[in-house]
Parts: sequence; C-alpha cells; structure tokens
Amino acid sequence: MDARILTLSSKGQISLPIAIRRNLNIDAGDKLAVYTSGDVVMLKVLRLPTAEEFSKTLDEAKEWADSVGYKESDVNNIIKSVRKKKRK
Repeated sequence: MDARILTLSSKGQISLPIAIRRNLNIDAGDKLAVYTSGDVVMLKVLRLPTAEEFSKTLDEAKEWADSVGYKESDVNNIIKSVRKKKRK
C-alpha cells in the first residue's frame, strides 16, 4: 500500500502524486468515488465498462431473464416492485 501526506488547497482540492496516478493508471478527467467513515477518507477509481464488456453483461442478463421466464414486458412491473420495497 502506498501512503502519502496530501495538502488541501484553499479551494478544497487535493493533488494525487504522479507515482500514485501511474500506479492506479489514472489521468486527468478520470472519475473517483469518495467514501468517508468518521475521519477516514477513501477513494475508489471508477472504471466504465468497454462497449464489449457491457454487451457481454447485457447478453448474460438476457440469458438469465430467459432462464427464469422473464419477458421484456415484465420489466416495468419489476422496477415498480423494487421501488415500492425501497420506500418502506
């Protein structure tokens, strides 16, 4: 694990040292998620799937839906059901 001391700017910004950016293979414009727990701050690099990865995942989801008998017309009812459960 690589640990560094960073300084917060007057604008609330931090700079990640080049060694950490290289190690994580991130560049300007890449997205990071920030998680906090008490006074601990964690960053996670967000990686969007490639078109090929997304297509593969979508195909797997379609195969699963077919295997359990779901049809495209069931999607709206499933979404409504999940949203209703979350509101409770």
